[in-house]
Amino acid sequence: MVYIVGAGPGDPELLTVRGRRILQQADVVIYAGSLVNPAILNVCRPGAKLVDSAPLTLEQIITEIARAHEQGLCIVRLHTGDPCLYGAIGEQMKELDKRQIPYRVIPGVSSFSAAAAALKREYTVPGGSQTVIITRAAGRTPVPDSERLQALAAHRSGMAIFLSAGLAGKVQQQLLQNYPGDTPVALVYKASWPEEKVVQGRLDQLQQMAEENNIKSTALILVGEFLQKTGRSKLYHRDFTHGYRR
Repeated sequence: MVYIVGAGPGDPELLTVRGRRILQQADVVIYAGSLVNPAILNVCRPGAKLVDSAPLTLEQIITEIARAHEQGLCIVRLHTGDPCLYGAIGEQMKELDKRQIPYRVIPGVSSFSAAAAALKREYTVPGGSQTVIITRAAGRTPVPDSERLQALAAHRSGMAIFLSAGLAGKVQQQLLQNYPGDTPVALVYKASWPEEKVVQGRLDQLQQMAEENNIKSTALILVGEFLQKTGRSKLYHRDFTHGYRR
């Protein structure tokens, strides 16, 4: 069996119980070396084969998996965060299906959840924004025209922007087309890692924040009123009744 496992945002203690158990059993672990915290690999059993996928192509990764599968080994493909977000697992699953290699996906804690925890904020504010947009800026990897940052910013909802810290100036320029300059913004570098860094300010200061703190990668850009605004939920209000409370 091949297991596609979400390693979580970085802290080994944020691995799921299932993810940890599978890692401890694996004979071969193919991990995203450019992003996975090396401390997570300490969970692997002694003698497990560890393969860094950073220098590999898709074809080489699949060849490694297929070779281990033919030997009857337990294989983990280890991605950061939750593999359903920017994990490039669709193309891998397609190749595994072609070869009739069975696999399962083990979800993980996303870095956008860890970033909110670091800030002690909730993305959905009672009486305020009920929407969070997860996206990325267009760079070497394009995005559809309808999903460019300036178009998404028209919603004025909360936004978690992945893989774009190195484009902070571009992100700032595009978002300012629809967000006010004083919109709260945060840069969260390596959420949950020992070297985690949180920088907060205004949207019109985003590029300056990134440059002054030398944040160019491995960081989330968070934008929206949720960074400052709080509200009172009706769910727990004494005058609000429902099926479990009269």
